[in-house]
Amino acid sequence: MNNESALLAGGMTMLALATSALVVLPYLQLQDVKPTEGTKPYTAAQLRGREVYIANGCIYCHSQQPRDSAYAPDDKRGWGRVAVAGDYYYDKPHLLGTMRTGPDLMNIGVRQPGADWHLGHLYQPRAYVSGSIMPSYPYLFDVKDAPEPGDKPVTLPPGYAPPGKVVVPTAAASDLVAYLQSLNRTGAVLPPAGGESNPR
Repeated sequence: MNNESALLAGGMTMLALATSALVVLPYLQLQDVKPTEGTKPYTAAQLRGREVYIANGCIYCHSQQPRDSAYAPDDKRGWGRVAVAGDYYYDKPHLLGTMRTGPDLMNIGVRQPGADWHLGHLYQPRAYVSGSIMPSYPYLFDVKDAPEPGDKPVTLPPGYAPPGKVVVPTAAASDLVAYLQSLNRTGAVLPPAGGESNPR
C-alpha cells in the first residue's frame, strides 16, 4: 500500500511539474503579447487558403519561423528577421513546421508578391525553380479548351502549358495564393516591457 501511495504521489508531482513547465509558465510569459506591427487578421479567403495549405501538407516541408543568425543563416537567405511571438498572434493553430525541405515561408508574400508567380509555381514548380523537388498540384487547377467568362488563366512559361489549352485556378488555388501572399511578418518588433531593445 505504501508503495502504491508513493508511486501515485510521485506521478502527481511529475504531472504538476510538467504542467507548470509546459503550460503555466509559457502562458504567463506570453499572455500580454500583441501582434507585431502590420500583422492583421486573416480574411475569409486567406483562412480558406490556410486550410488548403494544411490539407495539402505544405507544413511538412516548409517552416514559418526564420531563426536567429546564431542558429542558421536565415537572414542571409533573405527570409526576413527573426520570428517573434507577435508574428503568430492570429495563427491558430501555429504552422511553425518541423522540417525545411523547402524554404521558410514566413515572408513569402514579400519575396514573391505576385499571384501569377504563386499560381504557376503551384501548377508546375520546376517551371520557376529548376531542380525543385516540390510536387506539382494540378488538381488545384482546371484545364480547359478556352477560358470562360470570369476565368483568369495562369500565364505559364513556354513549354509548360498543355498544348492548345488554358490552365485556370480553382477557388482553392486562389485562396491558397491569398494565404501565401498574406505571409508578411516584416513589421517592427517592439522592445520588451523592461525598455531594453531587442538584440535580434
